Amino acid sequence: MIFSFFLQISNHMWADQYTVRMPWSHQDPWSPNNNIDLDVFDRTLDFIAERKFNMIVIDVGDGVKLTSHPEIAAPDAWSIDFLRGKLDEIRARGIEPVPKLNFSCAHNVWQKEWRYKVGLPEYLPFCRDVIREVAEIFGHPSFFHLGLDEETAEHQKSRGMSIVRNEPVFWEHAYALFDECEKNGARPWVFSDYFWNHPEVFEKKMPKSVIQSNWYYGAFDTRPEFPSRYRMVAFNKLDELGYDQIPVTSAFSNARSPIQCMGYCKGAISPEHLLGFNAIPWHNTTADEYYSIIHDADRCWQGRRLYFPETV
Repeated sequence: MIFSFFLQISNHMWADQYTVRMPWSHQDPWSPNNNIDLDVFDRTLDFIAERKFNMIVIDVGDGVKLTSHPEIAAPDAWSIDFLRGKLDEIRARGIEPVPKLNFSCAHNVWQKEWRYKVGLPEYLPFCRDVIREVAEIFGHPSFFHLGLDEETAEHQKSRGMSIVRNEPVFWEHAYALFDECEKNGARPWVFSDYFWNHPEVFEKKMPKSVIQSNWYYGAFDTRPEFPSRYRMVAFNKLDELGYDQIPVTSAFSNARSPIQCMGYCKGAISPEHLLGFNAIPWHNTTADEYYSIIHDADRCWQGRRLYFPETV
């Protein structure tokens, strides 16, 4: 099974230069730099290696200076050679590195001016360029995470502009992204929350070749009257539809959620469709967030020991 961890080398997904941080918000105010703490990155790799994770999903964004589109790189972005060196270190630990570029309009601040060109003819060639180059940097990985979650105006209300693709354009773009991943030897991988609000369209248009990561970060309360039950039963429904899944675990909202998620999914998803789990802390790779980051890794490790001891 896949037991993967998620780590950011770009923080430019949510806030833009118009975003004002609210006292209750986890979002950092806008900064042109990503401010990735290399020591935290390395210590996290050590931590997940000790807990036998076999994959890491790296949120690349504008965290590397791409040759094809240098204009999107953050000022403190890593060079391609430096990233390749880190990828070699990861592989030496027995961990497979997998890239993520989020193409949701709710999480594409990393695209710089290109995020304002979503409806223009030149946008999809840009997407293909960055997928192709990142896949090459990662040595043509087995998977490529495309995000595609939370594309609503509500999720963009703190930013200077909201862009939401309606059904025809969303799927036209999704198919182009899937195609480019496959051309570069990678299986496409997305978050599954589109299914919550558009189950019939999803069933009709989402290819079975695309790996699904449904997510829910609260308590796993399966009572019919529980407000978020639809997010939990999505694991069951995606399995019934025949999709391969890598559920997301996260302690972002509830410290017990990762372990509960793993127990729930063991019963909800058939073994042939449960490829593994992806632990996501949703914290920046900075010194003040280090213990929050490794807490998620440890929660996933505890759930694995409890529900999948044969993999330990």
